Amino acid sequence: MKWTFTTGDFVRIALFAAIIAALGVLPLWVSPPFLGGVPISIQSLGVMLAGVVIGARLGFFSVLLLMFVVLLGAPVLSGGRGGLGVLYGPTAGFFIGWLPAVLTVGWLNRVLPVTNAMVRAIIASIVGGIIVLYMCGIPMMSWRTGLSFDKTFFAMLAFIPLDVVKAVAVGYIAQTLQRWETPKDEEV
Repeated sequence: MKWTFTTGDFVRIALFAAIIAALGVLPLWVSPPFLGGVPISIQSLGVMLAGVVIGARLGFFSVLLLMFVVLLGAPVLSGGRGGLGVLYGPTAGFFIGWLPAVLTVGWLNRVLPVTNAMVRAIIASIVGGIIVLYMCGIPMMSWRTGLSFDKTFFAMLAFIPLDVVKAVAVGYIAQTLQRWETPKDEEV
């Protein structure tokens, strides 16, 4: 991994940390009663978007910056949560899972042999932003809520439709951004 950063890299890292934080502050606090206060949030959309737009490396540092700010106490997770307590709650696995999720999304978006930017971003977001994220989050949630793994897994299926919508939104944004890029041979 490259350890040198340009000023533009720092700006992108901070910008996407702020976008993910802002998505947590949006009033979408819906909590299915069977999961003991676990919120439906759109912050994972920001994680997927960071991986697609700024890539695995910068996306990783963007998420890491946001995690640092949250652990210092900034209440920017859904429901106004922040501080070290987030590491002990039922969503701790999802919070920690943002790091492998953004790495996977960014890497897949770069290496998938799909020419359509929207399709590539959707596939990368589904694999990294849903499958990898759930692989990190469900075991911790099962442990912290006291539900069996299979009950937790099936309860989490309620979140999948919104997560797929997020992946499609990221794909649409990726396609739109690709259209805005100036082709290299036409640069002024």
